Amino acid sequence: MQFEVWAPQAERVTLRCGQARHALARDPARAGWWTGEADAADGTRYGFAVDDGPELPDPRARRLPDGPDGLGAVVDHDRYQWHTAWPGRGLPGAVLYELHVGTYTPEGTLDAAADRLPHLAELGITHVELMPLSSFPGEHGWGYDGVAPWAVHEPYGGPEALKRFVDRAHALGLGVVLDVVHNHLGPSGNHLPAFGPYFTDTHQTPWGAAVNLDASGSDEVRAYFRESALAWLRDYRLDGLRLDAVHALHDTRARHFLEELSESVDALAAEVGRPLFLIAESDLNDPRLITPRAANGLGLHAQWNDDFHHALHTALTGESQGYYEDFAAAPFAALAKTLTGGYFHDGTYSTFRGRRHGRPLDRARLGGHRLLGYSQTHDQIGNRAQGDRLSARLSPGLLACAATLTLTAPFTPMLFMGEEWAAGTPWQYFTDHTDPELAEAVRRGRRREFAAHGWSEDEVPDPQDPATRERSCLDWSEPERAPHTRVLDWYRRLIALRHEYPDLTSPGLAGTNVAYDADARWLAFRRGDVRVAVNLGREPAAIPLGSGRMEVLAAWDEVEAPGADGRLQVPGESCVVLTRV
Repeated sequence: MQFEVWAPQAERVTLRCGQARHALARDPARAGWWTGEADAADGTRYGFAVDDGPELPDPRARRLPDGPDGLGAVVDHDRYQWHTAWPGRGLPGAVLYELHVGTYTPEGTLDAAADRLPHLAELGITHVELMPLSSFPGEHGWGYDGVAPWAVHEPYGGPEALKRFVDRAHALGLGVVLDVVHNHLGPSGNHLPAFGPYFTDTHQTPWGAAVNLDASGSDEVRAYFRESALAWLRDYRLDGLRLDAVHALHDTRARHFLEELSESVDALAAEVGRPLFLIAESDLNDPRLITPRAANGLGLHAQWNDDFHHALHTALTGESQGYYEDFAAAPFAALAKTLTGGYFHDGTYSTFRGRRHGRPLDRARLGGHRLLGYSQTHDQIGNRAQGDRLSARLSPGLLACAATLTLTAPFTPMLFMGEEWAAGTPWQYFTDHTDPELAEAVRRGRRREFAAHGWSEDEVPDPQDPATRERSCLDWSEPERAPHTRVLDWYRRLIALRHEYPDLTSPGLAGTNVAYDADARWLAFRRGDVRVAVNLGREPAAIPLGSGRMEVLAAWDEVEAPGADGRLQVPGESCVVLTRV
């Protein structure tokens, strides 16, 4: 079997394969690469030693049975027998569901999560978005401190378990999207610097040294992350990737890394004959990110839209701290702006940032499906001091309103696991760092961060306490009892309407018309023949919907269709979806 590793500054590289050791030779055709052959099969342990240093796992190891500090294991992807012929499922018309494997079930494994996939198929979900699976030290964590971008976290089940999960999802008609992190690696177990200039001090991120995308040696670093992304899509038959915090990908080269990546993914889609897509997380509000390459954009297929979330959150809760400050001054106006223009900050002044932010999105060129809309995500819940969901402080009626706005808006909707039944469990920040000093630093940092906002230390859960993760696991008995059952039924109904009525998946932002009364706390909008009305106030509201006969498609509380005056009587904290007839 052929082994290879990039180590451009090395004087010698030794391969450990099984019990044998072999001196590798420089590859005359590729500068900085070392190659050699050794007997190996699926499961054989191997690693590399650079200049007589310690034996370390292959930076491109597909499996790390003993975690990122142990040797890698050979993975023969051809051994797995796929059971589902899958034509693929693109992003237009999708309903995504963000899922964290470690807390979706008490077992916290891919196999256990796969057993719950029928619930999502019945709900009407089209794609499961898995939070990061890359290997990290310890057993439980969010996954954003991964250090091996090619390997599946072993406690989740490793590579074979991910294939079983994808196979089961595809058999149920569900696409699978994976969250990947290219902007940094975790603080423990990162051995890449021993092999080459994977990082640079030229730029900094909130998490330390930046990935080297533009300094000396960056050609190979870019290839490392680009080929890792393609490997997830090809070897595991994934349908798309969510790219974490792309604003932290510092790249001054004329051709941005993201443009290269989108081109490579589009080429792979043509090769395998099924749609593949990239979804970015970005706080830049720069439409060039999702503009096609042919129109001088970076060519990503969609992005998370935090502006919609922030406007909706402030309208629902009245919170105004931190980045909510910009939206809380006039939340209904902010919500109306995002529903019709995509971004709230499109060159406007941001008080939170102390400067102007964003640029306008061309509604004639970019469809609303290129923006993901959501009322809750892992970030917006887990980065609160106690990881409290909206269900911890809102009535079922207001939760139904949040669902209605999310699932009928002109964006691609995304739910966070458990949201569909108003889960009573929190989703808190938890870690399992094996380095005691790092564990204590994270614990102190978390408490110090929230102490500045008025929280006492005993109110902030200890990330290292196993109970923090256990509290965050979904309680699968909840959907069987009130009020969770009613909320779940409402989500099913809304998603079914989205699949049934083309007006709800029409990509045009320009076709959305919004009216609201901030004092009465109601908002209504029109998408084609569909009308949506939400009353966030406690008192009933008479909402004008215009002339013409209308039929109620779904209502949280029993209501009558508007009369001749076109006014819809909506109870407090309630919502209605109608269509013209």
